[in-house]
Amino acid sequence: MQVTSRSLDSAAPTGSSWMPQAFRPPLPAPPITDPDEIAAKYKYFRPRILIWTTIGYGMFYFVRKNLSIAMPLMNTQLGLGTDSLGLILTVHGVLYGVSKFLNGMLADRANARIFMASALIISAILNVCFGLSSALVFFGIFWMLNGWFQGMGYPPCARLLTHWFSPKELATKMSLWNASHVLGGGSIVVLCGYIIQFTDDWRLCFFVPAVLAVGTACFLLIHLRDTPESVGLPEIEGTAPVSAVAGVSEAEIEAKQTAAEFRQFLWRQVFCNPYIWLASAGNFFVYTIRFSIFDWGPFMLKKSKHIELTNATWIMFGFEVAGLGGMLLTGWLTDKYFRGRSAPLCVICMLLCGLSIFLFWLLPPDSPWLCTGLLMSAGFFVYGPQALVAVIVANLATKRAAATAVGLTSIFGYASTVLSGWGLGLLVKTYSWSVAFQCLIVVALCGAVLFAFVLPAKASGYDSHK
Repeated sequence: MQVTSRSLDSAAPTGSSWMPQAFRPPLPAPPITDPDEIAAKYKYFRPRILIWTTIGYGMFYFVRKNLSIAMPLMNTQLGLGTDSLGLILTVHGVLYGVSKFLNGMLADRANARIFMASALIISAILNVCFGLSSALVFFGIFWMLNGWFQGMGYPPCARLLTHWFSPKELATKMSLWNASHVLGGGSIVVLCGYIIQFTDDWRLCFFVPAVLAVGTACFLLIHLRDTPESVGLPEIEGTAPVSAVAGVSEAEIEAKQTAAEFRQFLWRQVFCNPYIWLASAGNFFVYTIRFSIFDWGPFMLKKSKHIELTNATWIMFGFEVAGLGGMLLTGWLTDKYFRGRSAPLCVICMLLCGLSIFLFWLLPPDSPWLCTGLLMSAGFFVYGPQALVAVIVANLATKRAAATAVGLTSIFGYASTVLSGWGLGLLVKTYSWSVAFQCLIVVALCGAVLFAFVLPAKASGYDSHK
C-alpha cells in the first residue's frame, strides 16, 4: 500500500455535481498515518467488502431468477402462454445487458455502496409489484423495469473490488466473488421450489425473495464502504498512475475531474483500447457456450444422449459446481503464476472447453457418468474465462473506469443469446444436435483465437493513464 497526501478542501466532487447528493462519491476522510491502524482497518474492511459484495450480488439473483421457477404455475393458474412468458424473459435480458453497460459509466462516478443497495431495494419493490399483478401488460412492465435495475448490481461491485484489491490479487478475489452467480442462482431455485411445493402459490416466489433482498440491502449499507480513501486509508498499492502528480491521490484526481474530462478518460482508457474490445468479443463466445449448455442442457441430454430428465437436472447441477471450481482455480493461477495476466489462461480454457465438447459429441448415448464428467469438464473450463474476462478489462481500464469496461463485456455477453437461444434451436430443428455440437466446438476455437490476440496486453493500465 502507498500513502499519499490528501487535502479535503481540494477534493470537492465537481465531476459528480449532476448526481443526487446521496449517490455522489464521499469526500476523502482525514488520512490515517499510523501504519498499525492502517493495517488494522484494511484487515477489517477488505474481507467485508469481498463477502458482502458476493452476498449482495447473489441476492440480485433472488429477485431475478425467481420468475423461471414461478412460470409453470403462472402458466396453469393464469393461462399465460409460453410465448408470452418467453417474450418477458427476452426483453428482460436485453434491458439487463444494456443497463449493465450504461450504468457502468454511472457507477464509475457514484458511491458504490448507495448505488448497489438502492438497486437491490428497487428490484425488491418491483418484485412485490409483479407478485401483486395478474395482467400480462403489468407483468411485462414490472419485469422490464426490473431488468434495468438488475443491471445496476454488477457495476458497483466492479468499482468496489478494483478500489479495495490490487491488480496482482484481483483475479483471485474476483473469482471468489463470482461464486455469487452459482450460490445465488442455486439457492433461489431451491427456495422457490420449496415455496411452490408447500404453498402452491407462485406469488410468494416474489414476495419472500423481496423481503430477503431488502434485508440484505440494509446489511450492504452497514458493511460496504465506497473506497479506502473514504475511510481515511491510503490507496491500495499498484492502483495509482505513475504519471500522477506527486502527493495527489487517485481519489482527488477522480473527485476534481469534470464530466467532460471523465468522458475523455473513458474514451482513451476504455473505448480506444483494442484489447478491451478483443476481450469483450471473446466474452461473446464464452457466453454462447455457457448459455447454450445451461439453457438447453436438460433438453439436449434427453434428446441426444437419452438421459432421463431427473438425472439430467443433476448433471446440470454438476456443470455449475464444476464451473465454480474452474473460476476459483483459474483466478488463483492467474495471480500466482501469470502475474495478473488472465489472457493466457483464457486461451487454454477455451481450447480445453472445445475438446470437452468434442469428446461429448463423440460419446455414445446411454452413458450418464461419462456425460456428467465431460459436461462438468466443459463447465470447469468455460466458467474460468467468464470470471477472467472481467479481470482483464478491469485492470486495463483501471479502477476509475472498471465498471464501464465490465459493462462493455456484458453487452457482448448477452448478445450471445442470439446464437445460444434462437440460433441453436434453429440449428437443431433444421439439422441435428450433432451439427449443434460441431458449431459449439467452432465457437470455442473462435474464443481462443480472440483471447490469443489479447496476449500482448499489459497486465494493467495503471502505468499509462493520466
